[in-house]
Amino acid sequence: MYKIKAMNRRSFLLSLGGLTLSQTIVGCAGNNQTKLNIQLLKGSIPSQVVNQFRQSLQEKVELKFAPVEQIQDLYQRLLSWQQNPKATDEPEWTRFIPFRNSQTFAVADLVTLGDYWLTTAIEKKLIQPLEAAQLKQWSGLDLRWRDLVTRNDQGILDPQGKVWAAPYRWGSTVIVYNRDKFKQLGWKPQDWSDLWRDELRSRISLLDQPREVIGLVLKKLGKSYNTENLETVPDLEKELQTLNQQVKFYSSNTCLEPLIMGATWLAVGWSSDVVSILARYPQLSVVIPRSGTAIWADLWVSPKANAQDALSSQWIDFCLQPNIARQISLVTRTNSPIPTNIAASDIQESFSSLLLNSQEVFAKGEFLLPLPPESTKQYESLFAKMKA
Repeated sequence: MYKIKAMNRRSFLLSLGGLTLSQTIVGCAGNNQTKLNIQLLKGSIPSQVVNQFRQSLQEKVELKFAPVEQIQDLYQRLLSWQQNPKATDEPEWTRFIPFRNSQTFAVADLVTLGDYWLTTAIEKKLIQPLEAAQLKQWSGLDLRWRDLVTRNDQGILDPQGKVWAAPYRWGSTVIVYNRDKFKQLGWKPQDWSDLWRDELRSRISLLDQPREVIGLVLKKLGKSYNTENLETVPDLEKELQTLNQQVKFYSSNTCLEPLIMGATWLAVGWSSDVVSILARYPQLSVVIPRSGTAIWADLWVSPKANAQDALSSQWIDFCLQPNIARQISLVTRTNSPIPTNIAASDIQESFSSLLLNSQEVFAKGEFLLPLPPESTKQYESLFAKMKA
């Protein structure tokens, strides 16, 4: 069996071409003009949304939107700003120094962060709470969204805690399969239980991530992704060992490549990875498991090293307006935290399962919530034993 080195959850490359923000956008401004510096995950906000935001402002503002390839890189910037809170743009003359290799970035007003990183960012004091009272659209969010980002100072969910982030798009863990191969089998995968069928022995590539893999097995058994004590789940280890026999590759950053090359017939991956390949490989189809799946979210957070202002709240609110949220969803092919009324005629058929029925998927889905350290060790130990 092949084993491919894993990366942290959702620290992958996103690229959706010219339709999304793929290069730094800077508006004209004078020295005394109000500024808004946002560093965001590449491909997660359409450029037309930035232009519409600029037009909606009452005053002239310098907008700097800098796309970054991976969420992991954005997290590293949060770390660097904590260590050097006075980081600023480099002086003009340094740009002409040959072979320079600077990693200094100006502290942003807002940064994209995945929900999986939120606990650590709060714990390490990399971010500061948001002023939820300034967010007009906040009360319109589903209670589950507000609960997700309301936490104590240790990053644990707490209804009496502070609001640390604001969601702007989400997706899920999905099954991708080769239609041509399954046409020979005479059936199509619909749920996690299909991964155990005899015809798929050594035909599957899985994420190299304990919470995701053990989580899908727990879901098959009618349990939660966030089960704290795995010892209370009968037959869990047996189910994992059987599933391991079905797997040819484990990887969190290249799990789709074996499927594209024909080395596997089915893969489990994150929907944000999947959208970039569906259009290029028409033989592939995607399905969201009927019993429910894991949900990921991209959030706006405010770096600890920067002072908050009303303009940051305006941007967050703007992203949550129904017409803007709908554009973000359609262009980036992700779901919105607010209802967007997307119809089948609005999207290509290959993406319909990802964008339609999002409320049903959200209702059955689960966020991967922070677990106690002893529970995390259980997951890691059992996953290592599964692959041994």
